[in-house]
Amino acid sequence: MAGHNKWSKIKHKKGANDAKRAKVWTKIIREVTIAAKMGGADPDGNPRLRKAIDDAKAANMPKDTVQRAVNKGAGGDDDANYEELVYEGYGPAGVALYVECATDNRNRTSADIRAAFKKRGGNLGASGSVAYMFDKKGQFVFEKAPDDGAAPTEDALLEVGMDHGAEDVVDDGEAFEVTCESNDFQGLREAFAAAGFVPALAKVAMIPQNMVKTSGDDAAQLLKLVDALEDLDDVQNVWGNFDIDPEELEKLLG
Repeated sequence: MAGHNKWSKIKHKKGANDAKRAKVWTKIIREVTIAAKMGGADPDGNPRLRKAIDDAKAANMPKDTVQRAVNKGAGGDDDANYEELVYEGYGPAGVALYVECATDNRNRTSADIRAAFKKRGGNLGASGSVAYMFDKKGQFVFEKAPDDGAAPTEDALLEVGMDHGAEDVVDDGEAFEVTCESNDFQGLREAFAAAGFVPALAKVAMIPQNMVKTSGDDAAQLLKLVDALEDLDDVQNVWGNFDIDPEELEKLLG
């Protein structure tokens, strides 16, 4: 699991630049729209929308852009007719990949996902072929040396976390990872915020039960496949059970 977290943290940092911002905003806007359509425009009564709005704030998205997405979803706009799909498959070295999508055109999305897997050494599987290898959890990663210089201790995370649904706090050497049930995610997120603890990563994630050690050409090809999937507008999240050595990962992503 630690390898997955290191990959997530590096991707988080690399995705913070302006070149990626448009893609990030597109995905967040789509999630805000879906959340508002499913649960209404009031974030206090719609935890999914509240999380999406929090993500929008973290991505420095303008308030009026967020509000337009809320209005679009809650107002039943025909253009907000998204459906959520999951695609499952395998990448190089037998790595399991779980791909979450939101689309207004199922045929387009299916063709794009299939092409990405085929061109980059992967194989698209049937529904349920890899889902059983993952657990849906709330996940927070707190760096020990964050950019702002303020890092919570393990004891402090435990003190706040255990009162608000945290299941575990793990020290992976460079960061602390906190996990919880997905239903407890928003409450725990708000508790950490109230305590002044700012995570480098905070998501409802598909956490792999076991990791597949990946290196060399397989690792390089796998990252190309993940990047190709993430670059698709209809793809919201890509989860994988691969563990790449941190030094090799830094070099491949550099």
